[in-house]
Amino acid sequence: MTDVRKGHTVAIVGAGAAGALTAVQLCETATRRRTPLDVVLIDAAPEAGRGTAYATRDPRHRLNVPAGNMSAYPDDPGHFTRWLCRHGEPEVTGADYATRYRYGAYLADTLGQAIVRAHGTVALRRLRTRAEGCAGTHDGGVELSLADGGHLTADAAVLATGPAAATAAWAPPALRASPRFVGTPWAPGALDEALECPSAGARDGSDDVLLVGTGLTAVDLALTLDRPGRTLHALSRNGLLPQPHALGPAAVMPAPQDLHDTSLGRLRRAVYRHLSRSVRTHGDWRPGLDSLRPHTTRLWRSLTPEEREEFLAREGALWNTHRHRMAPATAEHVSRARTARRLQVHTGRVVRATASDGGGLAVELSGGRTLHVGWVVDCTGPGRNLDDPLWHGLFASGAAVPGPLGMGAATRDGRLLDARGGVGLPLFTLGAPRRGELWETTAIPEIRVQAAELAQQLLAPLTPRRRTTRRPVDGHGLALTTHAEAAAAYRGGLDRVLKVRSGGPQAFARAVALDPGFALGHAALALLGHECGAAVDVPRALADAQRSARERADSRERSFVDVVTRRITGDDGDEALVRHLRTYPADALALAAAVPTIAFSGVSDLHDDDALGLLRLTSPAYDGHWFHTSLLAFLRQEEGRLHEAGELAHRALAVEPASGHAVHALAHVHYESGAHEAGRDWLDRWVSGRGRGAVHRAHFSWHIALHELALDDPAAVRRRWFAQLAPGRVTGMRALVDSGSLLWRARLSDSWRGELPAADVLEAVEREVLERPATAFTALHVAVARTAAGDLPALRRLRDHALGADQVQREVVAPLCEALAALVEERFVEAARGLDALVPVLRSVGGSAAQREVVEETLLYALVAAGRSDAARRLLDARLDRKPAPRDRRLLAGLSG
Repeated sequence: MTDVRKGHTVAIVGAGAAGALTAVQLCETATRRRTPLDVVLIDAAPEAGRGTAYATRDPRHRLNVPAGNMSAYPDDPGHFTRWLCRHGEPEVTGADYATRYRYGAYLADTLGQAIVRAHGTVALRRLRTRAEGCAGTHDGGVELSLADGGHLTADAAVLATGPAAATAAWAPPALRASPRFVGTPWAPGALDEALECPSAGARDGSDDVLLVGTGLTAVDLALTLDRPGRTLHALSRNGLLPQPHALGPAAVMPAPQDLHDTSLGRLRRAVYRHLSRSVRTHGDWRPGLDSLRPHTTRLWRSLTPEEREEFLAREGALWNTHRHRMAPATAEHVSRARTARRLQVHTGRVVRATASDGGGLAVELSGGRTLHVGWVVDCTGPGRNLDDPLWHGLFASGAAVPGPLGMGAATRDGRLLDARGGVGLPLFTLGAPRRGELWETTAIPEIRVQAAELAQQLLAPLTPRRRTTRRPVDGHGLALTTHAEAAAAYRGGLDRVLKVRSGGPQAFARAVALDPGFALGHAALALLGHECGAAVDVPRALADAQRSARERADSRERSFVDVVTRRITGDDGDEALVRHLRTYPADALALAAAVPTIAFSGVSDLHDDDALGLLRLTSPAYDGHWFHTSLLAFLRQEEGRLHEAGELAHRALAVEPASGHAVHALAHVHYESGAHEAGRDWLDRWVSGRGRGAVHRAHFSWHIALHELALDDPAAVRRRWFAQLAPGRVTGMRALVDSGSLLWRARLSDSWRGELPAADVLEAVEREVLERPATAFTALHVAVARTAAGDLPALRRLRDHALGADQVQREVVAPLCEALAALVEERFVEAARGLDALVPVLRSVGGSAAQREVVEETLLYALVAAGRSDAARRLLDARLDRKPAPRDRRLLAGLSG
């Protein structure tokens, strides 16, 4: 590794949302790159992440953007929603509007977690003071002058100072001098007097309040100050309140095509046509306006200064009130207050204000009306000019210049431009100070992107060049882009996954803890969480894999990250996996994911390519390795070549007795051949011995219970369930797939009398898995468990989810839900018809034939209940031809009798 200057320091001035997000990105990016860094966060506020916007404790103050759009990470949109679910709001969705104080807590916690993860690479400290001046140093850095008299030297500084302060230039001098004028309403204690209870019987308006401004600030303060007996007056030049967000999810609409190289006049006409089209198509203007968001900055930059000024004068207020909207609950409160006349909106401006006899103010408006109020509150929002001491000094020295139309500061990709029009001092900014340049730049979705881009800029010169050395390899000779210790942890995790042993996710987690920039480790965690139900924050792990792959990975690792991304998002994941294995046949984890076995659902419809074809393709890379032989054994039994499958499984076990895949293949051989007593006894011994460390031990117990069901031994099934498969002993996906399906099969074959504890199984599974299963295989088992519980509403929710998911869920799971709902409602003829149509296409769901057999079992039950005994007998005859089973013979005898 080449020399990297230790102690490279980045100062962040401001610890509100913009400063906190910048610090998060610096911590995480530097840690992934293993780049030593000192970060100094300068702000007098008691807590980082809140700033002015998120410090309010009023629970009525809600975010003006749904939670699903408020993640701290641009590449992990659900991060905030998941945080809320983990912190006391398990029912929250991305469409909900959280309180602003909760969002401040989220930012503070996200920063705290980033600092913890960065320990050893990034040192972050807080200075509880203000930066009031800045000058260059002889070595190209900056020196910040602090309000407490100290100085800080840094290699670069990010000015995350937030919006410019309101100037109250609209207020007459006498009003600004009045103790009844509140110029900074968000300052601690600023509204205390106005919040005090009014004197009894006050009728002279001394308890009323005039809010100057009708934007979101005025709305928030109206919520805080509203109370019975008080009238709130809101005044602005246009008298427009913010529009509300739609109550439900908004439709998605593409942006218009005619938004390129156009004048303001043509642009205006194009936008109004687009909004009219939105109203005609969706009955709402919001989808049309929201579709413009990705293009707003480009359009703003395309306008001349004169056109920008004209836009602000003519459309600025309309844009702001429609673009920056109220949460539905906030809008409802405002509507109630206006209906009750507790909130009255006026158009005009303040002409003069004088003290009234009752101790309040008489405020004369431009229309000639005079309002008698107790307080006047400035709600006009931020000014155009950055005029605090720090910015004032930078502008005065020429180290910075105002942005277009005097709004904010001029930058080039976030770096301040100096008076000569070039980049001078290493000073950067984001958020509100870039308003003149970008126009839309004050909301979290824009700020988080800018923070990520700034981190890349600031760290680009520091990324060390590494000597070309021999990289460590995995257990199959493939190079790993990491250091030796993380590689050893990864190899341990891979070995455990291939053997179907416990501890794989923990080993991969250790690998990324040792090297947070190890893309393959993050991707392995995301894959295990998505497909195997491991306790992993899958979106977070996937985002980390993608970030790391962009920064430091070879072509094989980038390809694997792409495969995992596509499998999780449902974007041609099977095809991508096959392409990957054709190029990298020795990638054992990819091969494990491709073959449907105990651990993974595998590939589904691949046209001419199938899982056996993949094993033939990859065979030369493994040369008879026990793992490859184990997979081949499993697929041979799926083909019905049971004798060959048994020989292959025994061959693999002779080399590696802990091979869970070989054991799994042998379990299927015993079941499909009807060797139920031998299979039960052999597998029971293995589970009690070498199988004690199997990660899917419950699945092997499920296999034993299938033998016990086939042997028509209900007492043994119940003992097995309570001893090895009951919730508490099994949780998560295994509880759903194994415990839930076994219960239902036991009920269908009269092997479980009395109450079915299906509700206990459902409680052991995460709500997200039950409501929004990511794969068709999971969704099928959710449908079975919901049917066992007799939960019709949940079955219909699952059907609706499946209709909006991937193709297999749409074509298989959705009609399965319809058929199972008919079964619950005892419409047995309809249920049998629906299930019978699905049996031939079930293979696309993934999993094994024994797992998919639960649908055939349900069909048999529906046929009998529908009185279609002949069809039921034909089905049982076919099953007995495949494999003898005492239970099936009993069922057939009952039909014949």
